[in-house]
Amino acid sequence: MRRPSRRGFIRSLCASVPVFSFDQLIAGQGLGVQFVNVAREAGLRAKTIFGSENRNKYLLETTGCGAAFFDYDNDGWLDIFLVNGTRFESNWPPGRAPVSRLYKNNRDGTFTDITVKAGIGRTGWGQGVCAGDIDNDGFEELFCTYWGDCSLWHNDGKGHFTDIAARCGVTTNPGNGQARYNTGCAFFDYDRDGNLDLFVANYIDFDPKTAPLPESGPCLYKGLLVACGPPGLKGGRNILFHNNGDGTFTDVSVKAGITNTQGTYGLGVLVSDFDNDGWPDIYVADDSTSSILYRNNHDGSFTDVGIESGVAFSPDGKPQAGMGVSAADYDCDGWIDIVKTNFAGDTSSLYHNQGKLFFEDRTFQAGLGRNTRFLGWGVTFLDFDNDGWPDILVNNGHVYPEVADTSIESGYRERKVLYHNLGNGRFADVSADGGPGILERVPGRGCAIGDFNNDGSLDVLVNCVNDVPQLLRCDSKLNNHWILVKTIGVKSNRSGIGAKIYCTSAGADGAPHRQLDEVRSGSSYISQSDLRVHFGLGKATAADIEVHWPSGAVDRLSNVKADQVVVIKEGTAPAAG
Repeated sequence: MRRPSRRGFIRSLCASVPVFSFDQLIAGQGLGVQFVNVAREAGLRAKTIFGSENRNKYLLETTGCGAAFFDYDNDGWLDIFLVNGTRFESNWPPGRAPVSRLYKNNRDGTFTDITVKAGIGRTGWGQGVCAGDIDNDGFEELFCTYWGDCSLWHNDGKGHFTDIAARCGVTTNPGNGQARYNTGCAFFDYDRDGNLDLFVANYIDFDPKTAPLPESGPCLYKGLLVACGPPGLKGGRNILFHNNGDGTFTDVSVKAGITNTQGTYGLGVLVSDFDNDGWPDIYVADDSTSSILYRNNHDGSFTDVGIESGVAFSPDGKPQAGMGVSAADYDCDGWIDIVKTNFAGDTSSLYHNQGKLFFEDRTFQAGLGRNTRFLGWGVTFLDFDNDGWPDILVNNGHVYPEVADTSIESGYRERKVLYHNLGNGRFADVSADGGPGILERVPGRGCAIGDFNNDGSLDVLVNCVNDVPQLLRCDSKLNNHWILVKTIGVKSNRSGIGAKIYCTSAGADGAPHRQLDEVRSGSSYISQSDLRVHFGLGKATAADIEVHWPSGAVDRLSNVKADQVVVIKEGTAPAAG
């Protein structure tokens, strides 16, 4: 996770970094929005266990777990799933081993732990999570990645889940006696046949019997002995599973060209139609090597075009320690852009989509080059103030617990960074005014966004390492309007994953303001956000909605009233919820 210094390059760019006006720099003053951690009051009190707390022997103990907002029972209220891990040195008493947890939304700001009742608890080295309706029965399944065999939790629609990974053929067991280190995942329909396929990123080939120890390396970070890797360790191979439409999946990784890439050490996974050709592409944030952009060739195969597209390396051509990744059309030009988190001593990366699968790194020009002391994991675009411009939230926490009692970077527990979109291609750091939930220091890893209380403001779910989770409720006094769009596919997959949604409303200047987003599985750092698509409308009280389905069908709705959840079924009129 360590990489060459960019100090000289950063200095050379200083002259090109835009000089913000005083008003822009204090854009956080009077923000009108506060993020407040309500996890304990909401009932999220179980600690996530992941490796030793003070010193790690292995790299496996550092990566942490993902989180998910999803509506498992289709009652219109987001429920919560938190992946959990374990420890090498612990012999858990009966009934005390850590398990991943499912919480039901009580619709009053609280949640009930239904893990045992739902049958979804499992102990192991849990990593990431993604959601999608794999059998098109109207209920979302969860895929949970592990070091070792993964779990595919089938939702029976009656509040119970069954692990069908082995039966479906998505166990990820390579059959050579070595367990895969699976990380980020995403459901998507890469061949547009109406059935959700599955992509799984892999980090390293890890075996504790042969893995180097800090002392044997020796492996040092700023003079401290720390867990070794990933440089020097064999990288994992990403996996693509094709949904056969009969309840089984086939590993088509080699046939589809997924293994034909120099990039490895995969973590965050992002699926999006980056070139607006109607076919989903795949971006993988890789650690310490070139990141990957798999272009969909429309014939069941993919080609890694990350280097020529400009999203594989830093602006000076060096590999970065990529962790989390998110997508949005942040400047509302009709093309999906990318933000990626990296290691401490580096900045996050902002890639502006120029079209035709070419991206320009605008990290410094956009104002994201100011922060280099944080180590970013989960990251998400979110319009926290509902002004119609996607903002950015970065979830941080150092990778090495050994730095906790030192002055290295920002320590082990770190605060978040909140960037406000100024609507002109630039962002202002408004973290200091974003509320106590932003400033609280935690060892953060995965994070997801979603409106858990259906008030129109996007909330944040954070999974931490060896700590309790955070549930950051977004409290807004701005009275801006919003729309949430829930998609139901008919010819397309039932979840509507991959649907491209345009929202056009009156902008602040009275001119049409056209936003774009997609229904997306996975992304951030190994996490799952709300499958409903959120649009802030500012002061506009209505909007026109246009849905481009994976099947090629298009639904258009005019003058949709603001401040509601709109359910759009492919080929039919919407119903308000």
